[in-house]
Amino acid sequence: MMARRTSIGAAGMSHSAIHPALAKCIAAATVFVALIAFAACSLTPANTIVIGSKNFPEQALLGEILAQHLQARTHLRVERRFYLAGTYICQQALLAKRIDMYVEYTGTALTAILKDPIESDPADVFRKVQSEYKQRFDLDVLPSLGFNNTFAMVIRGDDARRLNTKTLSEAASYASQWRGGFGYEFMERPDGYPGLARTYGLHFKGEPRIMDLGLLYRALLDKQVDVIAGNSTDGLLSARDLVVLEDDKHYFPPYQAVPIVRDDTLQRYPEVRDAIAELAGKITDDDMRKMNYEVAAQHRDISDVAHEFLQSHHLD
Repeated sequence: MMARRTSIGAAGMSHSAIHPALAKCIAAATVFVALIAFAACSLTPANTIVIGSKNFPEQALLGEILAQHLQARTHLRVERRFYLAGTYICQQALLAKRIDMYVEYTGTALTAILKDPIESDPADVFRKVQSEYKQRFDLDVLPSLGFNNTFAMVIRGDDARRLNTKTLSEAASYASQWRGGFGYEFMERPDGYPGLARTYGLHFKGEPRIMDLGLLYRALLDKQVDVIAGNSTDGLLSARDLVVLEDDKHYFPPYQAVPIVRDDTLQRYPEVRDAIAELAGKITDDDMRKMNYEVAAQHRDISDVAHEFLQSHHLD
């Protein structure tokens, strides 16, 4: 999720909606604690690569895939610093040299870090992010791992069939009868709900509920809400009777998963670039959904899931 691009909420959150003011306080506190945590880390030992991740399972999986592959292909020791928090914290950790790399999503890099306007062409977005990250931050954006983890507006399968609704444009006719449930970040970010609502003329039944990300699918399946903003690689999408509404006006930018690495790290250890290049294009959307389901729903250990993926692609 999101993920790819979003942050996991506080543990023990109730199943009800979170008041916006409280959500902002929680988000601010999370950022403050995470900044203190990574600032306190010791300097990286020689011949060691530190891999970070945001704080949701897909990110930890991707970090583990990178870690195991680098361990197999290089002489370097790999240190894991997963679940650092959201996009901003991982970016600051890179710039502060507390981590050497993590996986980001191109659309998130474009809008959340670079603050550039939304664009829809994947190749153009990649080139812009790659160029500006190099110029502004001295960071290398490497080729995509293969999948695109975009936002997914999800409804129940029985509703989609009953209303014969497959696209967001078609859904706009019924939105006034639906209750929305979204994460805090989706409600606030420039490529999130406000722009989506304007693009499609969406007007839901009451204000959307701001919810902990871990509760969105449960709320949808329990009919507490009727539409949620998930991620296209969420494991439950292939395991439950759910339908992703097509973004037929192409509002969302591409969110290709790309490793971002400090340039000085690649200068010191050029073998890292070669090793990561072997992963380019190897993870499909279906691969990511399957792995996410195994971790989130079947509670499998991420190291085992990552190892099986690498082994199946002869990358271990």
